[in-house]
Amino acid sequence: MIGSFKAFVVNQTEEHFTAKLDEVSIQDLPDSEVLIEVYYSSVNYKDGLASVPNSTIVKQYPFVPGIDLAGVVIESKDNRFKAGDKVIATSYEIGVTHYGGYSEYASVPADWIVPLPTGLTLEEAMVYGTAGFTAALSVHRLEENGLTPEDGKVLVTGATGGVGSIAVAMLSKRGYEVVASTGKTSAHDYLKQLGASEVISREDVYNEKIRALDKQQWAAAVDPVGGDTLAAILSKLNYGGAVAVSGLTGGTKVPTAVFPFILRGVSLLGVDSVYCPMTIRAELWKRMATDLKPDGLSDFISTKVPFNELSQALQTILAGNAQGRMVVAIKGDKNNF
Repeated sequence: MIGSFKAFVVNQTEEHFTAKLDEVSIQDLPDSEVLIEVYYSSVNYKDGLASVPNSTIVKQYPFVPGIDLAGVVIESKDNRFKAGDKVIATSYEIGVTHYGGYSEYASVPADWIVPLPTGLTLEEAMVYGTAGFTAALSVHRLEENGLTPEDGKVLVTGATGGVGSIAVAMLSKRGYEVVASTGKTSAHDYLKQLGASEVISREDVYNEKIRALDKQQWAAAVDPVGGDTLAAILSKLNYGGAVAVSGLTGGTKVPTAVFPFILRGVSLLGVDSVYCPMTIRAELWKRMATDLKPDGLSDFISTKVPFNELSQALQTILAGNAQGRMVVAIKGDKNNF
């Protein structure tokens, strides 16, 4: 019988806002089909937004954030899962309207759960998390559109972030010549270690001027930035090139012209990791354990965050000071997973 356990709880009233580790019970969790003992979670920008007052993410308090989790099934009302199964749960409403992964136990709908594929540990699954899945889906969309390593250089923007860093590593693993774009001059060695063959500045992609058509430079791009950066990329893609866009840190408006699409046959590919169909989701997690898995994934991408230091990690990602992925050890280190 599970008594009380620890969870990172955010709560807001008219007078106060709190975000801290607290004691909760099984009865506090949503009534879903699968109860999971959480070993690891991760830190995403959306989690940071959920941890501040007047959040645009959290709709009802109290709430447990954390859009990613990996752990072991304790009990299941769905015959697709049984006690002892190692599983991953990301996206859908987890950590948004449904209690998330910053908890020693989580109750999750069976339809949102992926079995941990052979070739991945629970910790490695959270090195990936939503960011890694988004990177994998970006690569998938580009290759589905016909991209091959022989086509030329592939640009990755926001390359030190979660999506960008893992996209660099995945593309390199697949044999692509990767050009990584970053505003952090101190991160060049890090990006080369991930597999980038070339590192350029943000200004080399967008320098405050966007032409309807610019010099062709890249066969494709993975862009978690959006905004003016995306418009600049579109103008510089090779004939028949494509960009997979998954983010909006650079803004929601894309001031582009129609010319890249009708004169160079460029494709703009949308990447939605939240409601991606389960058939594609499960297949991509298998690829993330095989042909998309970088060598030494845990060694050079993740930073381990003890559960009791989660608040500081959330502040770090909101301040834009995170590099790569931060994995939260909920119970994993205690259980040697």
